[in-house]
Amino acid sequence: MHHKHDHGQSHSHDQGYHGHGNHHHGPNNKTGLMIALTITTGIMVLEFVGGLMTNSLALLSDSGHMLSDAAALALSLVAMWFAARPASPNKTYGFYRFEILAALLNGVTLFVIAGFIVAEAVERFGEPPTVASGSMMVIACIGLLANLASAWFLMRNSDVKGNVNVRSAYLHVLGDALGSVGAIIAGLLMMLFSWYIADPIISVIVALLILKSAWGVIKSTVHILMEGTPPTIQVEEVKATLEDIERVKDVHDLHVWTITSGLDSLTCHMLIDDEADSQSILQQAVRRLEERFKLQHTTIQIETSQLQHPELKV
Repeated sequence: MHHKHDHGQSHSHDQGYHGHGNHHHGPNNKTGLMIALTITTGIMVLEFVGGLMTNSLALLSDSGHMLSDAAALALSLVAMWFAARPASPNKTYGFYRFEILAALLNGVTLFVIAGFIVAEAVERFGEPPTVASGSMMVIACIGLLANLASAWFLMRNSDVKGNVNVRSAYLHVLGDALGSVGAIIAGLLMMLFSWYIADPIISVIVALLILKSAWGVIKSTVHILMEGTPPTIQVEEVKATLEDIERVKDVHDLHVWTITSGLDSLTCHMLIDDEADSQSILQQAVRRLEERFKLQHTTIQIETSQLQHPELKV
């Protein structure tokens, strides 16, 4: 998903970064995600039906967790497909933002699922129903194995470290494995000691896991949609770096925001000495922003003392 952009401005020619850089891991990211998605969807259906049949809320909550995973994986795939679509005159940034919108939707649905699980668990604490713990454990074990298989395929085929999209999917799958382990433990407790209360307890723990990941997703997507500064970049530091260039008097109207994970944008105005060479200053600015902050999508307005522009609101 990391695109290296070329602006067609003169300064990008001697940078030597033409075209789209690291796209070589695109197809295999897809393979890992496809395999993981197929496995997860299958197990989700199995756990859901199994949960209804064995009367186990822990299984149902784990299948809810699986649904969240399947959604996250599907989302990563859809986002890749959308991001590959070319930009059009009325969507000049292409469809990158779709990924963020979809992730937000994903986070909100997770909240709803977790809410349902907790409500059902609260009812069950009063009088825990009997659960067919043997069959429940068999299903939970299959679920665990499937999760580990998904995680392994993602590790082997995809860029888990570099791509935020794939990474979030991978973390989902790992969280899922924990849910299955929980269901297995609950099954053991019910089988050995007939502690049917273990079922709602474990399901609430799984629901809290779901909520935690959902909150993380919602927080970061809302930050991006509010055009927040990328977490890796300090605006003060960027301003200082640019003002540090010789003959630059002042940097204002500086904005750094995220279009989609791994693709950040910057715009600013730079006031320079009247007789300074604006192109060489621009060149230095472009170079510094790329080297220090990995910002390649930059638009810089160079101004001299004669230029008057209105006070800017933001």
